[in-house]
Amino acid sequence: MEKQAAVDAVAPAAGQRLLQPARLQAALRANDRLKLSLSLLQAAWTHARQPQQAVPDLARELAAAGLSGTPDAGWLLELPGNGEMTGDDLHLPDWPRLAARLRDDLATMARPLQDEREADLGGRVAAWLDRLTPIANGPGQTLPAALLDALGHARREHGDSLHLVVMDLHKALNRLAAQLATTEVAGAHAWGLAEDGSDTPRLEAFQRGLERTRALKGQHPGLDTAATRDGSRLLIQNDIGTNDAHVLVIQVETGAEGPAVTLTYSDLHRQRFAFFQDLLREVGAEWGEARSAQDAALNRGESYWLGNARFTPEDEAGLLRTLEGIGERIVFLIDWNRARKRLLPFVDKAVAVQVLGQAAARRAGHRAWLEHGGEQLVWAAMGAQGAGAFRLGERLDEVLGADAARDCLCDLLTLCSQAMRAGQPTALVADEARAMLARQLRGRRGEFDLLQEHVGLCHALAQALADALRADTERDPDAARALAARAKTWERQADHLLMNARALVQRQPRWQPLLALLQHADDVADALEEAAFVLGLVAEHFGQGRKPRGGWSPAVRTALQDLADTVLAAAQDQVRALAVAATLDETSRRADHDDFLSASWRVLRAERRCDELLRGCRRALAAEWRERGDAVAYTLGNELAAALEASSDALLALGHGLRERAFQRIDTP
Repeated sequence: MEKQAAVDAVAPAAGQRLLQPARLQAALRANDRLKLSLSLLQAAWTHARQPQQAVPDLARELAAAGLSGTPDAGWLLELPGNGEMTGDDLHLPDWPRLAARLRDDLATMARPLQDEREADLGGRVAAWLDRLTPIANGPGQTLPAALLDALGHARREHGDSLHLVVMDLHKALNRLAAQLATTEVAGAHAWGLAEDGSDTPRLEAFQRGLERTRALKGQHPGLDTAATRDGSRLLIQNDIGTNDAHVLVIQVETGAEGPAVTLTYSDLHRQRFAFFQDLLREVGAEWGEARSAQDAALNRGESYWLGNARFTPEDEAGLLRTLEGIGERIVFLIDWNRARKRLLPFVDKAVAVQVLGQAAARRAGHRAWLEHGGEQLVWAAMGAQGAGAFRLGERLDEVLGADAARDCLCDLLTLCSQAMRAGQPTALVADEARAMLARQLRGRRGEFDLLQEHVGLCHALAQALADALRADTERDPDAARALAARAKTWERQADHLLMNARALVQRQPRWQPLLALLQHADDVADALEEAAFVLGLVAEHFGQGRKPRGGWSPAVRTALQDLADTVLAAAQDQVRALAVAATLDETSRRADHDDFLSASWRVLRAERRCDELLRGCRRALAAEWRERGDAVAYTLGNELAAALEASSDALLALGHGLRERAFQRIDTP
């Protein structure tokens, strides 16, 4: 079914006028094919009567009719040599196939002239269609001499013939072409526009938007525009693609309340229909309810989706912006469903639609990605990442996460679009896709992002402990219990991150270094949570009895505060080192390397300082024990100091591991 019939079915009020130029062009092409078919019959008749003569070569005529390289070209060229005389009749094996071509091309040629009233052309065409149809559908391979004459003679005194009907149709088509007087407006085929010129800038605006993104369709056909006026309405129809039920018709009117645009759209795919609805809402579309429709002549009688959108711009300038915005977005419908399906091996259905939406928002589209290989491009990039990066059958979002996979695919679609515009070869695009995915894997959540979140929790624990000791929390049991509860929550969150890393390593062994780093970080969190718990016990001890104890002496409190502050400074330096390490690679600047090493060395010095401060704490606690004889306060204070010092040891181990990992990133291209 041709696109013309689809417009008739979707927008019957607009279809007749919009489709005349397209029908006229199709009719003229059918005229060429009819003349070729009649010439083939004549050649077969001649060769059958004089088989000693060479078979005529009609390859040039076949090319002129636009049939070279088509599936029918072979048997059409061989047809003249296959005829044989049977008495006065012609035996021709491919006669039913040729009769079907004659019938179909005659119907196409007559379609623009359905309202033609001259010379009873409609009745003559109908008579020949009735005569050819049973032949095309039957097994007969013999043409009686009388039928051959009726098909091809040009003598009107001998009665009507198919040849005469074709000649008269051609003359009527020429008259119709003169009446239409089609002109080109900004690349659109237009006729019968408003005499005051008001339609021209509107059509130009639509075409301006269309041309802005036309290149994104690549080699795919489509986006041809036809426009005419029907009474008070400007009608615009765009040939989106090749599917017969994929139709878009725009009607522009100017009434007492200002300009208005009504858009009628049909689509086989409900998801693409919804996608286009969202695109047009960006330019003010108010959609009615989409409905499922059926037409026996469209989509083999299967259902399709049909809906209308209305735009109400405030003035003429707004109308032009609306038409331009509509035209700019049509290209993203071409091959949309094919692109969506080819994204599904990498992300789920919802994310695939998000990828196409983001690609449209970037004005990159998806056609360039399809032309550069589509899913093959992604698989090749995944396979090039080395052993262990992806397992067989693993989706991109299972490794990167849904958001990162969506962004990665959208970047790839953008890369392909830029490459298509620049004329870059597919091999270069494949290399760039491989490098882009490598960068994404190197910076993805699962390595430094997970570690940064964990170290952030450690920093929060160290900060809370330092603040608590500075605020004499050992004298406030309620505040100490609240601190211990917060610390336990943070430590559990840190454990959860470690479990995520273990699951990641089970799936991807190459991330074993991440697990080692996180285990060191988890030792930090465990030690700091233990310190918070012990501080809570200290507060309970000092708060017992009718006359609560006064807490530690100033010497003990100062020693513990210095130790906690040093651990906090080391945690802060670890956060800084990790932030720099996440950006390091073989292209990093020397200043970045220096910042990383400086922060790492401060962590080392902090650990050494904590060793000294731990001993100072023990001296102060021993002196207080001798003075007060409080064994519980001494024991708990010693455990608190030891836990703080243990966190500095774990911070140092984390720093050493992070330094090795950073050097690998710098040295590995």
